[in-house]
Amino acid sequence: MGLLTFLPGRTRVKICGLRTPADIDAAVAAGVDGVGFVFYPPSPRAVTPNIAAQLISRLPVGVDAVGLLVNATDEEFAAIKAIAPISLWQFHGDETPERCLELSAGQPWMKAARVGAQFAYEDFSLQYRDANAFLLDALVEGYGGGGVPFDWQGIPQTWVSENAPRVVLSGGLNTHNVGEAIARLHPCAVDVSSGVEISRGVKDPALMAEFVKAVRAADEKSSP
Repeated sequence: MGLLTFLPGRTRVKICGLRTPADIDAAVAAGVDGVGFVFYPPSPRAVTPNIAAQLISRLPVGVDAVGLLVNATDEEFAAIKAIAPISLWQFHGDETPERCLELSAGQPWMKAARVGAQFAYEDFSLQYRDANAFLLDALVEGYGGGGVPFDWQGIPQTWVSENAPRVVLSGGLNTHNVGEAIARLHPCAVDVSSGVEISRGVKDPALMAEFVKAVRAADEKSSP
């Protein structure tokens, strides 16, 4: 299966920023399709390649290990790839399409978009047309959405309909608003991090389980 296996009526779920064996076990028990490992040292959710490799070893077949990078150097990327068996890359910085293709080297990848009021959806999807997915996140200072939602109503309906199999919705999602997001956009997947934390960088197993349940409830409600 995996995070980017598009199936209408079955929204995939990724939980990002996992750092401990307990995080992994709780996410798997909740029924996620992918878990994200942050390779960006300034982040409170950052992990080393060695820690990521240990955590990935706990994942069952079918759950993607997503490596989040922010403007990684060749050396940084090589150190990660040599140790951590990442199955899907997430480029969250200012990487050009050419850089994404160079680093992914044939592996699946998605490009994060920092969505502000004037975001050009058509231009973005054309520029990164080789991406396996487009991750829509909020435009805030720095990298990452900071747990802030953006205006989903501003996403052109024609664009999201055409690209739904490749849309991963992020940015301020939680158990209370993910149902509305799914009902409005029907993305391939949703991505949460701070929305399932009890403090910055600290995941809560109960919130992870509740989030996945909210996604499944939204799927049932939106199915014919």
